[in-house]
Amino acid sequence: MAAKVLMTWDILGERNNEYFEFVIGEFIPGVQRLGLQPAEAWATIYGSYPQIQVGLLASDATQARQILSSNDWGILQERLFGYVKNFSYRIVMARSGFQFYTPS
Repeated sequence: MAAKVLMTWDILGERNNEYFEFVIGEFIPGVQRLGLQPAEAWATIYGSYPQIQVGLLASDATQARQILSSNDWGILQERLFGYVKNFSYRIVMARSGFQFYTPS
C-alpha cells in the first residue's frame, strides 16, 4: 500500500530567497531521483504551526524507510538543514486529500 512521507519545517528567515532556489533547483529533483514523488506542499500563513508541510509519495512504507535511511537522502537532508529549522517527519499510509501532520 502506498505511503506518504509528511515533512514539516520552518524556513530560516535570513535564508528565505536561497531556500526557495534550493527547493526548486535541488530538493524536489533530488527526492524524485531517490524515488519519492512530491504530492503536496503547504505553507502556513497564520497560527502556531510549522511554516511548511510537504507530502512525498512512496510505493510503500518499506521503500520510504529505505530512502530516508540512504546516504543520498542524508546528503540532501543536510543541505535542506542549511535553510530550515524545526524539521520533523512521519511516514503514514497514503490516502487521498490533505493529510496534516503536527510534530509532537
